[in-house]
Amino acid sequence: MNRFELKKTRRVRRKLSVRRSIKGTSAKPRLSIFRSLNNFFAQLIDDTTGATLASASTIDTEAKGMIKAEMSKSEKSKVVGSLIAKRAQAKDIKQVVFDRNGYNYHGRVKAFAESARENGLQF
Repeated sequence: MNRFELKKTRRVRRKLSVRRSIKGTSAKPRLSIFRSLNNFFAQLIDDTTGATLASASTIDTEAKGMIKAEMSKSEKSKVVGSLIAKRAQAKDIKQVVFDRNGYNYHGRVKAFAESARENGLQF
């Protein structure tokens, strides 16, 4: 097993450990994130029905208008954080449960969370 496969299996193990303890409801949905090498994705999920209530990513047309080519990955994730917060408030969602999906709370994940909090989400 090379180091990239090992890194991925460790993240999946952390992810499953976290997911055992948190559940999203329609009143307080789960804010799940995914970060790829170049993009950042966020979803508000109601686990009781299995439905996605809102989503935002760096490849959204609305986000692409706000993202400049010279922005860093952390700055792009801040844009996604503000966008998901605005979409949540449009659906009268103020509180969420943050699912960092096995990623460390550092860098892009931290920038996203702080931006979402600044724009009105509570978690």
